[in-house]
Amino acid sequence: MKITFNGAAQTVTGSQYLLEANGARVLLECGLFQGHRAEMYERNRNFRFDPQKLDAVLLSHAHIDHSGNLPNLVRQGCTAPIYATPATADLADIMLRDSGHIQEADAFFINKRRVKRGELPIEPLYTEEDAARVATLFRPQAYNRPFEAAPGFTVEFFEAGHILGSAAIRLEVREKGRTTRLWFSGDIGRRDLPILRDPVLPSETDYLMMECTYGDKPHRDPMQAHTEFREAILRTVRRGGKVIVPAFAVGRTQELVYSLHLMNAAGTLHVPIYVDSPLAFNATQIFERHPECYDEQTLQFIRLGKHPALQFGDLHYIRNVEESKALNEKKEPMVIISASGMAEAGRILHHLKNNIEDPRNTVLIVGWQAPNTLGRRLAEREREVRIFGETYLRRAEVVTIGGLSAHAGQDLLVSYAEAVKKHLKGIFLVHGEARAAAALQKKLNGRSTARIYYPEQYVSLEL
Repeated sequence: MKITFNGAAQTVTGSQYLLEANGARVLLECGLFQGHRAEMYERNRNFRFDPQKLDAVLLSHAHIDHSGNLPNLVRQGCTAPIYATPATADLADIMLRDSGHIQEADAFFINKRRVKRGELPIEPLYTEEDAARVATLFRPQAYNRPFEAAPGFTVEFFEAGHILGSAAIRLEVREKGRTTRLWFSGDIGRRDLPILRDPVLPSETDYLMMECTYGDKPHRDPMQAHTEFREAILRTVRRGGKVIVPAFAVGRTQELVYSLHLMNAAGTLHVPIYVDSPLAFNATQIFERHPECYDEQTLQFIRLGKHPALQFGDLHYIRNVEESKALNEKKEPMVIISASGMAEAGRILHHLKNNIEDPRNTVLIVGWQAPNTLGRRLAEREREVRIFGETYLRRAEVVTIGGLSAHAGQDLLVSYAEAVKKHLKGIFLVHGEARAAAALQKKLNGRSTARIYYPEQYVSLEL
């Protein structure tokens, strides 16, 4: 079996790996690469293989850095079945449509400025119509049930505990009388987080391909992160400001709202909370349709008729543009959660440009931020940032809370690799920056006899 690392190799975004065996081609993930606009367009529009010759696509979960380039894949002729869990198929459908809409809206907004400057307009990366065509190719598969994805490729999904429907993927590839087993972690979740079950550790594999986003540090206790989250909000409220939170609409938003619900129920927080994302509202409805993904605590909420992400008095979902714009006219303290998680597109950009120059306000960063994104520049507390081509002076406080991440920290990543150390031939560290990969490799050395690789972009290896 040949594997080519086409994305999320020595970086975090744009997850994409091509597997070839028995004359079949299976694409593992088709994520959107995020970064500088010119590089983003170049890498996302140009595949290093022929999309028309794929036999299957395997998708670990619906986050855009794993699924977000599927519309380009289909537009360029891919007709192969896309295998994912039922919840992932449902979430990916609405997320990709939303992404296409955002691509069109952002291009329209930017082009108004470009035309005034005498510059040529840009084209959206893809459209909402492009994204809608992807849904026709989804073939949902349940957890823990092997299926044949392509000739010689037996695949099984296991709970990853990252977002609703997220899966680790085990492949058994039969070729020329021998079987090679590969376990792909996808994004590994954390233990004891709200709503979802804990991630399943790998088993029975020859090669482990695993994320290393937080390979350089363990996470703090989730309750400590909850306390830091609460204190940052209360500090902002006391000075009369707004809390602006860039957050992924799926997974992260629901977890944040759950945490805010706990504060509200305890009587410590009584300010309006706005989730400004039609996608987040639609995603929460999908959450309710897939209780098979819930942990026992959340199932108890459902039995009592109190879904943690929907039912408390200060929570408001914003769906139309007029309501979103009206938030910027309100002067009282509030919490605004809006997509995207790396502050690269969508309504969050408008909230940031309207609030970033007010020192009473707080920008709350609650997850890893890719290089060259606005989210990373904010996390690094740059004094000047560009939003929609204009420069703004950052006077708002910036608070980063790593403990809220839905990614496994270093401790769990080590446990993940050690679960299969006896018969493991190789470990491929992907979906992580060099510092994180090096720190995790140092931790793993001596704990496993397997060779550890940190493959470069576009490298191909024979397994």
